[in-house]
Amino acid sequence: MPLFVGTSGWQYRDWREAFYPPGLPVRLWLEQYAAGFATVEINNAFYRLPTRETFEAWRERVPPDFVVAVKASRYLTHIKRLRDPAEPVDRLMTHAAGLGDRLGPVLLQLPPTLRADPALLDACLACFPPGTRVAVEPRHVSWWTPEVREVLTSRGAALCWADVRARPVTPLWRTTDWGYVRFHEGRATPWPRYGHRSLSTWLDHITTTWPPDQDVYAYFNNDRNAAAVKDAQTLRRLAQTRPVRGAGLCRSAAPPRGATSHNAPADKTGP
Repeated sequence: MPLFVGTSGWQYRDWREAFYPPGLPVRLWLEQYAAGFATVEINNAFYRLPTRETFEAWRERVPPDFVVAVKASRYLTHIKRLRDPAEPVDRLMTHAAGLGDRLGPVLLQLPPTLRADPALLDACLACFPPGTRVAVEPRHVSWWTPEVREVLTSRGAALCWADVRARPVTPLWRTTDWGYVRFHEGRATPWPRYGHRSLSTWLDHITTTWPPDQDVYAYFNNDRNAAAVKDAQTLRRLAQTRPVRGAGLCRSAAPPRGATSHNAPADKTGP
């Protein structure tokens, strides 16, 4: 299966030396990241939506087969709380269109205090252009109902499978023909790493839910102490022992142009 493994963002100071080689300028971090991973989730769009020109610039800096997921602005999810979605969705998609064919799924992470409202979610999902892959990450237990599942299924949206402390905090529903998984915090040492057993169990969930020809996107949000990149590398290594295949598992790890000679930070087996 095309399993795309990456992290939620790439600009973290404590990744210097742990992932980015000493002396590599920050302006080349995206190129270095994209040399080792096939996808990234742009989570800073949640706090401040980048301009279309910024998205266009990112597109030019990554390989043609690179996939960029975009976390929707908090204006839509946390301030408007999904109400009156037409304008914020249009603005989000107009800006993100700068990614062109690098644009992957859009993530709607809902506030933990937002209770289930299937009609509100349905109206929001209806505002996205046809063909947009939207993943929804609810964080209140009231969302786990057949009515919510039916909205996701009818709109072709994915329920984001979320993990906190090495256990699912969402139902493992398959609501469309592609998947989206987020890893927030593991229980291994050093914190907040994930252990091999936990990641292997998640691979079992993924490979038994989606057939080999369907896309699954997996992102690590446990960025402290470079845990996210290390766990992402572990997951992709484990994935190569499973019936998974596709662009997400064939990234080379050559240094970017302008970097000094050094070893690449990611193993060459790719995600």
